[in-house]
Amino acid sequence: MKISKICCIGAGYVGGPTMAVIAQKCPDIKVTVVDINEARIAAWNDENFDDLPVYEPGLDRVVAETRGRNLFFSTKVDEAIQEAEMIFISVNTPTKTYGEGKGQAADLKWIELCARQIAAASNTDKIVVEKSTLPVRTAEAVKDILSNTGGGVKFQILSNPEFLAEGTAVEDLQQADRVLIGGENSPEGKEAIQALVDIYAHWIPKEKILTTNVWSSELSKLTANAVLAQRVSSINALSELCEVTEADIDEVSRAIGADSRIGGKFLKASVGFGGSCFQKDILNLVYISRSYGLTEVADYWEQVIKMNDHQKGRFAKKIIKSLYNTVSGKKIAFLGWAFKKDTNDTRESASIYVADHLLNENANIHVFDPKVKANQMYADLDYLNTRSPEANKELLYVESDPYEACKEAHAVAVLTEWDEFKGYDWQKIYDSMLKPAQVFDGRNILDHEALRKIGFRVYAIGKS
Repeated sequence: MKISKICCIGAGYVGGPTMAVIAQKCPDIKVTVVDINEARIAAWNDENFDDLPVYEPGLDRVVAETRGRNLFFSTKVDEAIQEAEMIFISVNTPTKTYGEGKGQAADLKWIELCARQIAAASNTDKIVVEKSTLPVRTAEAVKDILSNTGGGVKFQILSNPEFLAEGTAVEDLQQADRVLIGGENSPEGKEAIQALVDIYAHWIPKEKILTTNVWSSELSKLTANAVLAQRVSSINALSELCEVTEADIDEVSRAIGADSRIGGKFLKASVGFGGSCFQKDILNLVYISRSYGLTEVADYWEQVIKMNDHQKGRFAKKIIKSLYNTVSGKKIAFLGWAFKKDTNDTRESASIYVADHLLNENANIHVFDPKVKANQMYADLDYLNTRSPEANKELLYVESDPYEACKEAHAVAVLTEWDEFKGYDWQKIYDSMLKPAQVFDGRNILDHEALRKIGFRVYAIGKS
């Protein structure tokens, strides 16, 4: 089966970049990305490629090359579904905030709505591809909905999880470590799998395209994120030990990362991991394990989340303690709000929780981030529902200039590892701050000795 038309439901951090790269590498395939959010689609269609709703290095160039040629963004969902032979589902699957499984299980209402919309709009056979991160056996529910619509249309369900790191998503798509495709072990299922393999084979070596059953594919995505998050929490746990034993966490990371069995990736100590996947997927894994009575398995993975929360709280408490046990009315500058550099995604960012902790102590926080807009920062705080939106706006100020954010501050906290922070005029920042001027480097990216020579008091993760 040769695919000539693809539809992707969901124009977010996964759907937008993934479809842009598929369109770039497969110019013979028409790719249409649909979303009910009119403002988001309008942003994808904006003439100014600097204002795309998703910031990823290199994405603007890929969209500029393909948009209008074979890449299209639209709000006409039913029309795109009818036309396509293959439909990707790439909608949000947040952690439930209500009912059974609250705080752990994935909320699959958007997935079900997608399945019902696909069923209602389809009048020809379709291949439906799960691109969203989903709990194990979600494909079974999707197939059940699609197979019982009574329309006589046949559907094949594939699992094709994304393994993207935000900030390097375009590179990850163009030079993937592996592509994983799960499907039914039937003639129809194998044909559907091969159709998707043929798309990726336009640019991915075939030995890197792995095929399996649907359930293994779904679980592989959850566990990949869980294991990566586990590494971060492990090194962060050791960072606290380093601080009380005069060890240096960077030296420890380098030593253990040199072991070929371990490797150096995701062993960078920090204020904590964030992003849309790590916490959500581990909580999902915990919920699934508990639902099958696997208490010890659930407890094991839940500890990864507890350590991450501890690291964020510990960082906030260090700021308070260093400022004479009170931050009430004091100006604290935050450099960075995104959960990591080279993205404007703030989901589960450590900055949100450190800020919330300090705002509870009536601190005045002034934030600068090169890519995150003010309305997003306030939305992040409002979502926590810790205080009123009015109170958040009274206590948190969003600055367009990093030097203004730091001017007359009692302390500067680095929460995102943006490269530009390393090149700032730190002497100028020091001269403008209240003394003693303090820097809390939550990402260990600054030259701490140089800062101390200027006169700063420096706190770094995992260093005494």
